[in-house]
Amino acid sequence: MERPILIVCIDRDNDLYEKAKVNGPVLGREKNLAAATKLGIADPEDSDVNAIFSAVQLYDKMKSENKNVEIVTLTGDKRLGYEADKKISDQLDKIISELKPSSAVLVSDGASDEEVLPIIKSRIKIDSTRIVTVKQSKELEKTYFILLEKIKDPYYAKIIIGIPALLILMLSTASYLGLGWEVVGIVIGLFLLVRMFNIDEGIANFIKEFKFSAERTSWIGYIAALVFLMIALAIAYQNFNKATIMGLTNEKLVAYIIQGLIWPLLVSFFFIVITKIIDARAEKKVYVITKYTFYGIAAILVAMLLDIGSKWMLNLNPPYVSFGDFLLTIIVALILGYVNSIVLSWMRADIITRMKLEGKEVIALNGSLIGTVVGTDAKDEKIVVQTLIEKKFKIPIAAIQSIDEKITVRWES
Repeated sequence: MERPILIVCIDRDNDLYEKAKVNGPVLGREKNLAAATKLGIADPEDSDVNAIFSAVQLYDKMKSENKNVEIVTLTGDKRLGYEADKKISDQLDKIISELKPSSAVLVSDGASDEEVLPIIKSRIKIDSTRIVTVKQSKELEKTYFILLEKIKDPYYAKIIIGIPALLILMLSTASYLGLGWEVVGIVIGLFLLVRMFNIDEGIANFIKEFKFSAERTSWIGYIAALVFLMIALAIAYQNFNKATIMGLTNEKLVAYIIQGLIWPLLVSFFFIVITKIIDARAEKKVYVITKYTFYGIAAILVAMLLDIGSKWMLNLNPPYVSFGDFLLTIIVALILGYVNSIVLSWMRADIITRMKLEGKEVIALNGSLIGTVVGTDAKDEKIVVQTLIEKKFKIPIAAIQSIDEKITVRWES
C-alpha cells in the first residue's frame, strides 16, 4: 500500500484549545474543517484559521491529482517555548507511527511556527513549506494597531506590560525601603524556579479543586478546616515560646513545635477530605471518593510517624520512646500504606469499569487527543481506546486522572 503524504498544519500556541476547546492532534479533512470553523467563530482574526483552511485547500488539490494524502493539525502550548515544541513533537511521533507517511508538506501562518520546522525535519522528509499570510496593509499604522490588539490578549499583556511593571515596582520599593537590589534578585530567582518546575500550576490545580459554594452545605467543612489550621498555627507559636524558655534548640526545638502541630493539622485536613467526599457524591463522581479516602488514611499514617518520631527525638517525660519503637512504627505504617493503596486501587478500578465510558474522548494531560473509549476490560483493569485511524489499544484504569465529558489520562504514547 502506498504511504501517504502528510499535510502538517501547526498551531504552536494551541489557540484551537484555548479559544475553541478543540484538542490536538486534529486528523482528517472533516475534523480540520470543523476545528477551523469553531476557531473562526471564537476569534475571526486568528491567523491559524487561515492556515488550517489553506491546508484543507492543499489537501483537496492534491486529492484531485489522485495523490495519497492525509491532513493533520498539531497543537502546542500557550506558553510556547519548550512546552509547545514537546507537545508538537509527541503528537507528530504518534501520527508518524500510526500513518507511516512517506513525506510531509508543512503549512504555517509564519508567526512562530517556523521555529518548529527543525523538529518536523528531524522526523520526516519535508517536500514543501507553505507560509500563509493574511492580506493586509503593510503600513506602520496597521502594525501599530496589530500590536495594540496583541496587548489586549492577557497572555501577551503579562509579558509586554506585566513583567516590566513588576520589575519597576519591585526595584522602586526596594530602593525606598533601603533593601538594595539583592532582595529583588532573590524574588526574581524564586519566581523563575517556580515557573521552571511548574510549581505555580500545581498550586493552581490544587486550589481549583476547592469548589467553595454557599449553595452546598459542604462549605461548612472548609470553614472548620480553616479554624483548625489557625488553631494549629497558634499552638505552634506557643510551643516555640515554651521550647525557647526550656532551652531546646535545633532538632529538639523543631520536634517540640511539631508535637503541637500534628493533630490540629490532621483534623483540618480531615475536614477538607470529608468535604471533598461530600462534593464528589453530590457530583456523582463516586470513583473520586477512593482518592480522598487514600489521602485520609495516608495522612493518619504520616501523623503517626511524625508523632512517634518527635517523641523519640524529645523523650522529655515517661513513657520514653526507644528507636526500636520508632522503627516498628515505620514498618507498620509502610505495610498499612501498601495495603491501603492496593485495596483502594482495586475499588476504584471496579467502580470505573461499571461506568458507561463508551464514546467518551480520551485526552492526555498535555491536552492531546488520544482516541475514543470503545469498551472496558474489567479483568485486566483497563479501558479499550480506539485512535483516529481506528487502531485499538488498552490504557490502565490507574492512569485515569479525571472523568467528565472527556477522560483525562496520564499517558505517553
